[in-house]
Amino acid sequence: MGSLASPFLVLIFAAGAGATWVAGMSLAKSTDALDNRFNLGDAIGGMVLLSIAGTLPEIAITVSAAMQGHLGLAAGNLIGGIAIQTMVLIICDATAGRKSALTYLVGSLIPVLEALLVIIVVSLVLMGALLKSSVAIGPVSPASIAIVIVWLCGIIVINRFRKAPGWETVAPGSQPGRPHRRVRHPKVATAHTGTSTWRVALYFFAACIVTLVAGVFLQVTGDHLASKAGINGVIFGATVLALASALPEISSGIGAIRLGDHGLAMGDIFGGNAFQVCLFLVADLIAAKPVLPMAGNQNSWLAILGIGLTSVYAIGIIYRPKRCYLRLGADSLFVIVLFALGIAGLITIPH
Repeated sequence: MGSLASPFLVLIFAAGAGATWVAGMSLAKSTDALDNRFNLGDAIGGMVLLSIAGTLPEIAITVSAAMQGHLGLAAGNLIGGIAIQTMVLIICDATAGRKSALTYLVGSLIPVLEALLVIIVVSLVLMGALLKSSVAIGPVSPASIAIVIVWLCGIIVINRFRKAPGWETVAPGSQPGRPHRRVRHPKVATAHTGTSTWRVALYFFAACIVTLVAGVFLQVTGDHLASKAGINGVIFGATVLALASALPEISSGIGAIRLGDHGLAMGDIFGGNAFQVCLFLVADLIAAKPVLPMAGNQNSWLAILGIGLTSVYAIGIIYRPKRCYLRLGADSLFVIVLFALGIAGLITIPH
């Protein structure tokens, strides 16, 4: 594929991004339908399955890049994807309307807990990047194992809090919406209502296959495009490639906002970000060596940027700035500035 001209590579990359968008929307609907029918999110295995379904583009890109030895691209997509997917909340904020900022409407502390889980697991990523490659359990970094364990513990705590909060919060003027997609919307029918479970499962697996294949094409064409343009693999993976794989999150986020599920829109982004770094364990197994110690300074910078962006929105949920400027809350405007400074700084950091 590297012998193809750049315009053809761009077309293939765009087709992969489009397939990711369409398949991602179908996957989200079929996943919600299966979750509602089998209560998958009530069990640990179900929560893991739902998280995997939501990050299939990242899984495909990570596996493909690790198999080809492009570990910088894989790490950049996983770590940089956190910053890019957090920026999706800017689109959600603009969709929420002109009168109130998204963080004002959330009115729930569940997204704050999910944001804190993101901060914890990304902190483990930074710690794992400082370990020597020789510090490993077989081919796996101890940090990769710790990330998965902490994530599992975190989602158990959040799930229990969602079912039985230990204390109440009062947020006048908020419109949090449903606490979970499993709760039926009062005005909108559940996806695939009237469709047999077998057919929904068929839609689910078909969307999975399309998403995985599209992810491989995104990784391969993206790697060649980055090489031809002279762009660092980490930077390309953290920006263009991460944006392409975040298309399903954009679609589901806008959909949640239009249904009035403001808290769910933010929670979906943070939840996906927290699980995403668990894929370092997959990358270790495929590469047959710890990937985190090879992440480098640029990925560490991206990890810190992701923590910063997540923290701003977590503070916004608690502080609740109401006024909008150009359809955005003050926290979203600050996030734009912080992200721009972060990307500008990333370019100056030696690879």
